[in-house]
Amino acid sequence: MGESMGMNRALQVSLLKELMSQLDEGRNIDAGVQYVMPTTPYICPDVASKEWQVLFRNHPQLVGLSGDLPKADSFFTLNDFGVPILATRDKDGVFHAFLNACRHRGVQVTNEVRGEKKRFTCPFHAWTYSAQGKLLAIPEEDHFGEIDKSCHGLIRLPAIERNGLLWVHPQPEGELDIDNLLGSLSDEIASLDFGSYIYAGGTEIDMKLNWKLANDTFGETYHFQKLHKNTLGQIFYGNNLAYEEFGKNHRFVTASKQIYTLRDKPESEWRLTDGAFLIYYLFPNIQIVVNAGRVNLVRIYPDPENPARSITRITSYFDQVVADVVLADQSDDDIPKVTADNVYDASKPVGAVATLDATLEVFYSTVAQEDYVMGEYQQRAAQSGLLPQVIFGRNEPALHHFHHSFRKAIGLAPLEKINFSQRQKS
Repeated sequence: MGESMGMNRALQVSLLKELMSQLDEGRNIDAGVQYVMPTTPYICPDVASKEWQVLFRNHPQLVGLSGDLPKADSFFTLNDFGVPILATRDKDGVFHAFLNACRHRGVQVTNEVRGEKKRFTCPFHAWTYSAQGKLLAIPEEDHFGEIDKSCHGLIRLPAIERNGLLWVHPQPEGELDIDNLLGSLSDEIASLDFGSYIYAGGTEIDMKLNWKLANDTFGETYHFQKLHKNTLGQIFYGNNLAYEEFGKNHRFVTASKQIYTLRDKPESEWRLTDGAFLIYYLFPNIQIVVNAGRVNLVRIYPDPENPARSITRITSYFDQVVADVVLADQSDDDIPKVTADNVYDASKPVGAVATLDATLEVFYSTVAQEDYVMGEYQQRAAQSGLLPQVIFGRNEPALHHFHHSFRKAIGLAPLEKINFSQRQKS
């Protein structure tokens, strides 16, 4: 399963060998430094306002994979960063993004989350638009008065489809420079063939923690054998990490308990997803989780009016092989499947195919019910005013990277290194 894993073979082998070496030697990645992080950015309204303007309202946003618009006349809507957006694929297969607002009185031209439409008709007065945003019709136009339709189409937003990823800028005059956004990660992202994945479904998590605390939960596996001992800890080792930065983005790989089965195979047959799971963090708020035959897009958004609340949107996609197994009606299929009931069963056969309910169960039972619950506790401590700072360890480089990056973007001072030798002398 999951033959679409197109990452360079030598890189896959190198990453797997590093994880195996860490496990064999009882070590983890070592950033060589610890940092203290003030808790203020988790609670401060001024910081939240700056983040909202700089990182969300005026920053390119990854809004989905190509599979969200599987055919001509597909569309979806979203309103996660203060701009109601209508994303379409027109009859020629071109991706567009518009402000989801009629040019007459500003009502959303569709309230549906996703579907297929050739035209969008405002529910208020029935002004009608094409999937290319053109104003097609005004009812009783002779009564309304003269309107130049060519100048009153939907307001267009910058939109680019690149290597299976759908990017939108929330501002009509905003710049979408994907090469700059991805930097040296561009080729690797391209190799993964995200454009071939099929939309399978998704969910949202709305909880009482700052968006950065939500993001932090994806930044280390130090907690796996404690917090996740009965869930993810059954199938992944934890405190084990192969890590690399790419500008403001990074790659994060940790070993599954299936990794040692690869030692019985020639390296030419090794695939990263057979022995590890892979996360790409894309600045500022995106986690792309890559498993065998599946991709999960995790988008984390703040509440601009409440630093103590965030919304996480999780969308799942399958490659064609997995989709043929789990999305079609194949009740007599003898291919073993991973369901919500056995997702953490360490004895399930190698090559079993995870269904959508299994994928979503992982996010419910680990992210929502374990990680984010810890995040809510952290939020309460920060809001008490009695916890001035937290510590990021040497085995948490992804957290160092994320917090350095967002702080620099909004003009905050860098994190402070911990120098224990100096403190002991003083």
